[in-house]
Amino acid sequence: MTQNNQNTSSQDNFEKVDRSAFNQDHLIGIETLNKDEINIILDLANYYADRLDDRAFKPNILKDQIVLTLFFEDSTRTRTSFEMAAKRLGADVVNIDLRTSSLSKGESLTDTIHTLHSMLRPDAIVVRHSEYGAPQFISKLVDCPVINAGDSWHEHPTQALLDALTIRRKLGKIEDLKIAICGDISHSRVAASNMILLTKLGAEVNVVAPPALMPEKFPAGADTAQIKKFESLEEGIKDCDVVMMLRNQMERMQAGLIASEEEFFEQYGLTKEKLANAKKNALVMHPGPMNRGVEIADDVADDPVHSMILEQVRNGVPTRMAVMDILMKERI
Repeated sequence: MTQNNQNTSSQDNFEKVDRSAFNQDHLIGIETLNKDEINIILDLANYYADRLDDRAFKPNILKDQIVLTLFFEDSTRTRTSFEMAAKRLGADVVNIDLRTSSLSKGESLTDTIHTLHSMLRPDAIVVRHSEYGAPQFISKLVDCPVINAGDSWHEHPTQALLDALTIRRKLGKIEDLKIAICGDISHSRVAASNMILLTKLGAEVNVVAPPALMPEKFPAGADTAQIKKFESLEEGIKDCDVVMMLRNQMERMQAGLIASEEEFFEQYGLTKEKLANAKKNALVMHPGPMNRGVEIADDVADDPVHSMILEQVRNGVPTRMAVMDILMKERI
């Protein structure tokens, strides 16, 4: 399909989207979204993705709106992606450096949120926090949409959405695909959100991890009948359409769960030889940041045919544009 035809097709889809079918005030997790709501976001994201390189495309639908970003954990990709998405839609962005905020002086999270909300009157708040459930807690303190940019090992909904967009734009669908998620499943909010989203959209999901990094139960909202566990990477990725690798969440796991990075790479690192077990044209994905030589080999990460890692990064902006569009535009 040519770029012009892609643009025409996505424009048609954009105009057919029934926004009234989206009934969420916030984006706290994939768990609260139904299949139709997920597809509304993906259709909008696809529309924006087709126009991402067009510098003249400035819809300015959020002109004079304020997006407040609160990142209680370090981030480069996600924070920058949200900022670029907001600016492409015409919004103003306020980034708060929480390391120098009153929180460091002992102020409570509640008081900090109330203060910022009263001062800025934001039209949306993007939150990343190390505490499970923090975005939902904050959503009850404010009168604007709250977007979860990752909370503890709970969820990272926009990452799962951009992953789904990447797969859909490359393979044309999610339903009936066989997708492996490999690595530190227990501590990964990306894995949790992807298990929920991919099974809601009809994919078969294999989760691959050593026993110490495999969760006892799957996240609420995931269709467990469509998820299978594997300890062997070779068996877990066999005949898969997509192989999604995860980094080890060292900041969240107890010491000693991994004997050594070298041993982990030997058993669970994705190499060209192991990738041969997947389908011939299988996509390789990774939410980043990557630990090369631990969960993925250099030549796999940089493979020009299989690797979709840079496409994932690229698709973060249109996906977050879509989320802010659907949550904020209706309030204007």
